[in-house]
Formats: sequence, structure tokens, C-alpha cells
Amino acid sequence: MIAISANDLKVKGIKAFEDALAMQPEVAVSVRGQPKFVVMTQEQYQYMRECELEAAIAQSKAEIEAGRFETGSPESHIEKIQKSAKVAKKSA
Repeated sequence: MIAISANDLKVKGIKAFEDALAMQPEVAVSVRGQPKFVVMTQEQYQYMRECELEAAIAQSKAEIEAGRFETGSPESHIEKIQKSAKVAKKSA
């Protein structure tokens, strides 16, 4: 991954990103020699989000197939969460 220093960013501005993103989909911004941020095009971000959502759907399907789910009303679910929080507070 190409890295742009914070100093280059100050000097070149958005042009530094445009040039780097023309060569690859993501660019690191380094601060004091260490990668601190990652910049990507909107298209790359949308693609990444779609991949994350597909992975979450696959994980949910696997949980359902394995029988690791519960059914009930929203109220009963909230009640279970509140009970779990109280138990966690007492043991902490």
C-alpha cells in the first residue's frame, strides 16, 4: 500500500490522494513514519461495505443452521439483556 506522509499532504493537498489512488484502491497516510489513516475512493468504500454485509449475512445463516438463535418478542429480548447487565454488574 502506498503511503503519503502528513507533510506531503500539507504540501500537495488532495492531489496527493488523487495521484496515489490512480495506482491502487487504498492509500495510507503516515504520521511520524507510522501509518495512521487509510483513504480510499467512494467506490472502494462501497465495495468494502458490501463485502462486510455479505460476510455478516453468511455468518447469520451459519448461526441459524447451527441452531444458535432464539425466538421471542422484542420485550422479552430487552428483559434478557437487562438481566444479563445486572448479573455482569454484580460480578464485576
